[in-house]
Parts: sequence; structure tokens; C-alpha cells
Amino acid sequence: MAFDTTGFEQADSSRYIPIPEHGLIGDLRTTALVGTNGTIDWYCCPRFDAPSVFGSILDADRGGSFELAAEVPTRTRQFYFPDTNVLITRFFAADGVAEIQDFMPVVDESREAARHRLIRRVICVRGTLPFRARIAPRFGYGTEAHTTHLEGHTAVFRSPSLTLALTATAPLESDGLDVWSHFKLLEGESNVFALDQIGDDMAPRSCPRAEAQEQAEATVRFWRHWLAGSRYHGRWRETVNRSALVLKLLTYAPTGAIVAAPTTSLPEQIGGERNWDYRYVWVRDAAFCVYAMLRLGFTSEAEAFMGFLGERGIMSGTGATGPLQIMYGIDGRSELPEHELPHLEGYLGSAPVRVGNAATGQLQLDIYGALIDSIYLYDKWGQPISSARWDEVAAMADWLCEHWDQPDEGIWETRAGRRNFVYSRLMCWVGLERAMRMANRRGLPADLPRWRESRDAIYRQIMQRGWSAQRGAFVQALDDHVLDASLLMMPMAKFISPTDPKWLSTLDALTTDLVSDSLVYRYDPTASPDGLHGPEGTFSICSFWYVEALARAGRLEEARLAFEKMLTYANHLGLFAEEIGPTGEQLGNFPQAFTHLSLISAAFNLDRALG
Repeated sequence: MAFDTTGFEQADSSRYIPIPEHGLIGDLRTTALVGTNGTIDWYCCPRFDAPSVFGSILDADRGGSFELAAEVPTRTRQFYFPDTNVLITRFFAADGVAEIQDFMPVVDESREAARHRLIRRVICVRGTLPFRARIAPRFGYGTEAHTTHLEGHTAVFRSPSLTLALTATAPLESDGLDVWSHFKLLEGESNVFALDQIGDDMAPRSCPRAEAQEQAEATVRFWRHWLAGSRYHGRWRETVNRSALVLKLLTYAPTGAIVAAPTTSLPEQIGGERNWDYRYVWVRDAAFCVYAMLRLGFTSEAEAFMGFLGERGIMSGTGATGPLQIMYGIDGRSELPEHELPHLEGYLGSAPVRVGNAATGQLQLDIYGALIDSIYLYDKWGQPISSARWDEVAAMADWLCEHWDQPDEGIWETRAGRRNFVYSRLMCWVGLERAMRMANRRGLPADLPRWRESRDAIYRQIMQRGWSAQRGAFVQALDDHVLDASLLMMPMAKFISPTDPKWLSTLDALTTDLVSDSLVYRYDPTASPDGLHGPEGTFSICSFWYVEALARAGRLEEARLAFEKMLTYANHLGLFAEEIGPTGEQLGNFPQAFTHLSLISAAFNLDRALG
């Protein structure tokens, strides 16, 4: 199956490297993307949703970057220090080999954490290599002017909203705006560049070579100690571990929030308009992340997210969409106004570049089921939830009883008006069913007769109006005939047996209509208009759901082959964006929590099925 993938005129591709040609580093507060060419072209400080300082991935001329590379022709290879988020980019030249070690120390002490220190160690391991560095910050998404003061080996970049200090062991030069350096390293020699946030009460602090090495070793220890808590020891351990490390990088330690992705406006279609800001907490994505983390044994991340929900009153809202809205800021704020940045051309000319997200006002009923399910799992595999949390769950269940039978925008956040999506009904069923399980297991107070009546009404409606005899499949919306890959969740949610004849027929129909060599489209936008122009790629979370659905249906050889094929679309580091394009390219914000959490679930359940 393949949909129309006609593109638009692109910007000069030589100015941008492919989206997956990046690695991710971070300090559990913010992250940076480091290209295989040695350039940091995405970095927001001091947190995920702050304006970019380096944003050349969205505009090669105006976005700002931190370039660091050999001054002679080289081949480059990039990998992670095993079992960590310390990134190494190697340069192979005729006269030598060198590497850049990029990392952000993870520190608990609040004063040092506020620096958000980003360290780049350049080490010549063989022969000799000349290097160049150019540090060109562009504050406020490239809208704020800044001054640069250079004194010796320290440069201070000062803008109205943020001040950064660069300290280096290499000589620095400046033109009053940018800073650069040229140096040659012999075998065994190194240089260090450290970038810090500073302020009135925090002066620049140098980073000598010995200290940089100590911090590198401490950062390695941190990540290895954290990863040692994983309970997964199956066939795809290294792949699952990398996905877990990605999910951990997407957590915001001060609040326990989990962002959907660390970037904004990386396009779902080159030249298209499907460019969104994902640096926020989607209730659905975060709830699924909690499931993946609990599966691996990481209960502290689930506990932190439960704290985020409770301390910020997330489940006690009174808005038009009920107790919950679909997303929040990493500090719990509910207002995320969307606007465009017309001065940025977008990745490969894919405008508009958006900040904020107007989908906050949408009604997406499925989030209630996703969240209640994650709380149920935390109560089962983590810690018993508090009485206050149960009161909030019970209130959401009561709200679902009154509001499940209405149209909404659905899981895919369509902008073509509300519809009676079957997946939304499915997850309302999940929310009530899991709430009933919790109440029964722990003897908690609940209006069980009312919940049971609504749960059963949802079941009957899906079976009667969500099933199309014409298609021999469950369909996207009630009384419709269009297929939707979100329904791959039906057996995973335990709504239907994975070997039920109706489900097996649905799986076959989805395979015929939406699957292209293991890759799965969400739906066909020509058959089900979503209010946006242009096509999109296959959706990677759906591809991993497909693997799991095959495995649960007993089609293990197909499941394993589909899973192995999906792994070939990962980048050189094992990272995935949101979508896969028509020629195998990764598209959308990168890396994407949705994709990595579904990889973990698919690997876990496929491994168990294989025995």
C-alpha cells in the first residue's frame, strides 16, 4: 500500500543534513542535537520548551549553531559510549583520527544544574588533525540581538533573556557576535569547550581538561547506573536499552513531566505544513511512556510522573474538555498558544515553523483511558495510589459515564472537525474497565453499577456500529468504512481476543489497506480528510503496534520479520523519528517518544511470545 507522496519545492539540501543524521544528549532538563558533521544545530536553554539558542536545523542561516569539525577532508562515524547518553563523533582523515565527546553532566545540586553545562571534548587518538570551531548562538529563535565579550579563553554571549558563557582550552577569537577557534591536535592531545548558562549570581567557570574527563566519567556512571535497573534481558536488549535511554532523556526532572519529543516543526512531509511543536506533555504519550518504563522496571519515572499529575492538579481541571486537556507544559501550565515564526525557513524549506500547539483545546476522549490505564499499572506494578489520586480517578470515570458518547478530534488530532472515532470509544471502555479493576482489587469506593452500565454500552456500540460487515473489519468511525491503524490497540487493550475471528479479519484488512512492507500508515487521508494539505509518511508507533498485534495473533514469524524490518529504519544510533517517508527517510520531530515506547512494548511481548 502506498499513498500519494508528491512533494514541494525544497530549500538547498546541501545546507541541511538528514534529520536522522543526529544524536541526542541531555541533562534531564533540556537536550541538544549533534549532527554527524560535528555541529550542534538544535539546543534550547534552559529547558525543553525554551526558545532555541542553536536552531540551524530549522534555518541554516538564521538559526545559530555550534560547529566543531576537522579542517581537512574526513569520514565521520557516530556512536554512543555503550549504555549511556554520552555521544562520540569520530573523524577519520589521511593523517589521523580524532573524536568529539559530547555530553551534558546530570547533577542534582541545584546551582550547578542551573548551568545546563554542555561539554565538548576533542581528542586526537592517532596522528595529527587540524580542527575548527565556530560558536554562533542566535537567541530567541533568532529574534534577539546579543553581544559577545571575549576575554582570554572565555566568551560571554549576552541577550535580553539569556546569558551563556563559553570556556575553552583552545585559543578563541571573536567579531563581537560569533566566536571561532582554529587549533591542531597531536596524538594524545585534547581541547575542551564548555557552554554554561550564567547570571548575576553565577559567574563563568572554566572546564580544564582534567575536570572534563572527570565529568565525562561521572556522566557515564550516571547513565550506566540508571540503565542497570532495567529488567529486560531479551533478544533485543541493546535496542530496547537505547529506547529506554531516549525516554529517560525526554523526562524533565524538576517536575516529572515527559515530553513527546525535544524538537519543534521537523516536517512530517518535506515542504508540507504538518509541522508541530512537540516539546510538551501529551497525556496520551506520557501515559504510554509510563507503561513502557514500568514494563522495564523503572518505577521511579512512573512515580515522578504521578507526582507531576498530583502536584499540579492535572486531573482536577474544569475546562470544556473535562478534567483533562490533551497536553500541558512541562511545568504543568495549560496555556500553550500556537504561533508561527515566519523569519525561519524551516527544515529544507518546510514552513511554517510553529511554537506552541493549538491542539490544546481539542477534545480527545482516548486520553482518559490511556491515563487511567497507566495509573492502574502503576498501582499494580509500582506503588498503591493514594486516596486523593483514587478520588481523581473515580471523578474521571464518572465524567466518562456522562461524556463517552460524543464526537471528538481523536488520537490523530485531526483538524477537520469532530467525529465519532471508534478508537476514542475503545479507550473510554479501557478507562472504565481499569477503574473497575482497581476498585475491586483494593476495595475502593466506586459507583460500580453505573461504571459497568457505561462500559457495557460502549462495548455494544463498538461491536454494532464500529464493525463494518462490508469491509469485514472494525473501522475508523461509527457507521463508516474507512480503516484506521489505531485499532491495532484493540487486542492490546484487552477489548477483544487477539484470535477472535472479527479481529483476525480486521488485521487482514489493515494489512491489505494500510501496511507497506511492515510500515503502517495511520489512515488514508484521501478517504478520510483530516483538514490538512498533503500526504504523510508511515507512522512508526503503528508499525510497532502491528508487530505486537501479529505476535498476539500467533503469527510469530510475520511479527518477527516485521520487527526486524522496522529496526532497519532506525538511524545509526538506534533512534527513530515519528514517521518513515516513501524512500525510508525519517520524518517528523526527532527522536519521538511514541516510537520508542512502542518499540519497547513490541520487543517485550514478541520476546515473550517467542519463548
